Amino acid sequence: MLFSASRLAAAVLVGGGAANAAYSIASTADIKATAAQLAWDLMQYYDGNTTGKTPGILPGPPPQGDYYWWEGGAMWGALIDYWKLTGDSSYNEVITEAMLWQVGPGEDYMPPNVTASLGNDDQGFWGMSAMLAAENNFPDPPSTQPQWLALAQAVFHTQANPDRHDNTCNGGLRWQIPLSNNGYNYKNSIANGCFFNLGARLARYTGNETYAKWAETTWDWMTSVGLMDAEYNIFDGGHVEHNCTDINKAQFSYNNGVFLLGAAHMYNYTNGSAVWQDRLEKIVDATIKVFFPDNIAFEVACEEHMSCTTDMLSFKGYVHRWMATTTQLAPILSDKIMNVLKTSTEAAIATCKGGNTGRACGFKWSTKEFDGSFGAGQQMNVLSAVSSLLIGQTRPPVTNSTGGTSKGDPNAGSRSDSFDGKEIPPTAGDKAGAGILTFLILGTAVGTFGWMSTGV
Repeated sequence: MLFSASRLAAAVLVGGGAANAAYSIASTADIKATAAQLAWDLMQYYDGNTTGKTPGILPGPPPQGDYYWWEGGAMWGALIDYWKLTGDSSYNEVITEAMLWQVGPGEDYMPPNVTASLGNDDQGFWGMSAMLAAENNFPDPPSTQPQWLALAQAVFHTQANPDRHDNTCNGGLRWQIPLSNNGYNYKNSIANGCFFNLGARLARYTGNETYAKWAETTWDWMTSVGLMDAEYNIFDGGHVEHNCTDINKAQFSYNNGVFLLGAAHMYNYTNGSAVWQDRLEKIVDATIKVFFPDNIAFEVACEEHMSCTTDMLSFKGYVHRWMATTTQLAPILSDKIMNVLKTSTEAAIATCKGGNTGRACGFKWSTKEFDGSFGAGQQMNVLSAVSSLLIGQTRPPVTNSTGGTSKGDPNAGSRSDSFDGKEIPPTAGDKAGAGILTFLILGTAVGTFGWMSTGV
């Protein structure tokens, strides 16, 4: 389906009505008006709802456009939260179309056309957005289509399969999924963070302890291998040929954010256990210390010298959203977190320039002025920051026992493809990606996952 004329007209009215308004968070009405403008401007980067374009993805991958496949999935998560937080359903149809278009033949977010750079983290971001749709009671797809909870389960089940795990570095997921992709020999925090995050959230949503055990195992692996240290600094990753002892000490905010939200779900799932309370409080403190100097979001690995890649330019928004949701799962941290997020958001909107043309928000929030850097990631960051200020006016993420309507599937992921190492020539776009396509997807099943009860 394309963005219908009636829906487009409604969105134009939303965006147009806010076009000349000041960027303000002074009141609920101001926050909603500002968020509506930001959402409209974000959608101007998306052309997948137009004739001849591919639904679900931002223009790319390089050199065809700036964005890799995963960032489209991340954007739909931001817009699902926008809908929940503001009540604006202008984009719901296009979100649903996009999320369903990219599921792939195995209904597991592994579409064949992105295998050149298909990482566990890329798949994980789409899975987390599907999980968010279930937790937010985002309108369910038609019964003939894959359901949100089942899609999240499919992503987790494929990543829990023995095919994805080995004994190198004593466990943990590799960055890339196909064995011939560049980066297959790297085990990193974001791949394992997405897996941990989904496991914790599925445990809370379904009540199934198996998901929680996987989450515990992943957290323990992160600490044992040294990717998370005693001060809750989270480092990027290490190579299997060095037994992951050559740790890249780069720190990225979304690593902290993805583990922080997962820890909040484990805290909530365990009814505030002392172990998870301690872990959650410490990772919140570490995240604020490292990534919020003066209480303003700052991407420490690249922001000072503006060496951030397009991917990195989108990290701040995820952290704002995930920290905000944490306040609903662990209200004991609400004041600490929201005081920081409000200050950070005030700085964020100061980087936005308005008017009928050329609207954009910058990246270096600490400057409190537009820095000339603009794009979907920068826009998504500010939208997420602004809309997250409404978190206290919405209900916490639902579960299957608190009103969740999304249907699960204990066999989700059982039709997933496997990789056999056969080569086909990569395109120029593939070569520019995170990995090189040197295999052919086969439509063979990786087994069933009957051990996962959906609880629905």
